[in-house]
Amino acid sequence: MRVTRSVPAAEPEASRFTALWKEHAPRVLAYAQRHTDPETAHEVVSETFLVAWRRLSDVPGEPLPWLLVVARNTLANHRRSGYRQAMLQSELQRLTDVAGHGPAAEIPAVERQAMLAALAALTATEREALLLVAWDGLGTAQAAHVAGCSAPTFAVRLHRARRRLREATADPEPASLRIQTPCPRSAS
Repeated sequence: MRVTRSVPAAEPEASRFTALWKEHAPRVLAYAQRHTDPETAHEVVSETFLVAWRRLSDVPGEPLPWLLVVARNTLANHRRSGYRQAMLQSELQRLTDVAGHGPAAEIPAVERQAMLAALAALTATEREALLLVAWDGLGTAQAAHVAGCSAPTFAVRLHRARRRLREATADPEPASLRIQTPCPRSAS
């Protein structure tokens, strides 16, 4: 009685893939090294042969050109990935630079409250002059047109408004918290 051993279907594929690797991996590596750094070249070879393993039935009888096309496409994917990575790093750096390390949240809130109180203390004309320039981004001539006055008149309003705002925000103790002490009367 004769015992025959059945060969699993994977063994012929594995031997074909091994032969493909032994014969063409050095050529694919040389191709990849001409186009990228050594570390990436080895990754490209690995990914190229992974595609070859997955699509072994699609590998033609003359496999080298097919393998080099897969390697070229893999290199293009690496370049796109590197470009996206560089763009992401650039954007993250830009955001870090813009955001910076700000003070604690309560400090800007207190400063904002002080600024709003100082703005509220200005006259309507002064407040409008400041907001047209600082908030709306208008130049002096444009803001004067909106305010309905001449440019020199508006410039004076703006100068006075800025001075009063600076004085109001420079005061470390708001007027509402100051202790009012009566002035001593002189004896007459």
